[in-house]
Amino acid sequence: MASIPDYQTIMLPLLTVLVDRPALTMREVINRLAEQFQLREEDLNLLLPSGRNRIFSNRAWWARTYLQKAGLIESPSRGVVRITEEGRQLLQLKPPRITNKLLADKFPSFRSFRPAGNDLSSGTADQLNVEDESPATPNERMEGAAREMKEGLVSEIVQRLGTVTPAQFEILVTELLAKMGYGNWREGAARRVGKSGDGGIDGIIDQDPLGLDAVYIQAKRWNANSVQRDDIQKFVGALQGVRARKGVFITNSHFTDGAKKYAEGIEYRVVLIDGERLAELMIEHGLGVSTDRVFQMKRVDNDYFSDEGEA
Repeated sequence: MASIPDYQTIMLPLLTVLVDRPALTMREVINRLAEQFQLREEDLNLLLPSGRNRIFSNRAWWARTYLQKAGLIESPSRGVVRITEEGRQLLQLKPPRITNKLLADKFPSFRSFRPAGNDLSSGTADQLNVEDESPATPNERMEGAAREMKEGLVSEIVQRLGTVTPAQFEILVTELLAKMGYGNWREGAARRVGKSGDGGIDGIIDQDPLGLDAVYIQAKRWNANSVQRDDIQKFVGALQGVRARKGVFITNSHFTDGAKKYAEGIEYRVVLIDGERLAELMIEHGLGVSTDRVFQMKRVDNDYFSDEGEA
């Protein structure tokens, strides 16, 4: 049985696989890597201790995540990857191996994703080897791994948000705000209204039985464009039309600096939530995600071993 390579060993072959191809699905990438590492079917079917994920596939996905965070590959659509110009330039240097240290040394975006002191050589629970000696405690390394896994989940959710329809996005946003406690005091307090893309109001959440206080929602699902200042101005105009003074503008994309400054400078209370923040809120409130596993960290109970109070 062949030895399954760790995810850092996979990074260079993964990048090389993409050189002469416009784009590949991750399934195609994993199949090509399996051939290159001469892995057999039984190797590919080996599972993590949790029994939920295949080891090789899991490590290939983590190699993909790290390369993407460094800007060496990109994902033009769901489940598809392609090499970037930065990736091609790195291969021209003919590195013998791509490691976390190399990525951290050369690419600021990777350093911001994986700061110093977080030296786990694997983002999975099956392998906790440290590439270099680290002053971090085991607790700090575990917390760093949890943060990396959450950021990977946030990235995946943001990508998935770009695949839903505008109508589905509006429903998702209304459900999230209800889960956050807005309008969950009675059925029907949170509802969709209007049409997506008209610059108006997409949802309303009543905050009291008579509807005297309400939160107005604009939900804009875009694939590439950032939300501009004039988009916020249109939303404020819609608020004026219903004599409202507060609203929430939610997008799967980003807000331009002009949009943010405008929202901060007006007398209306308009909260802006971009794709990353939306994904974080979905994770926090359990919308569109499920618990994979739970780790418990035990410590000694000093009170139990204390002799105070004994006769």
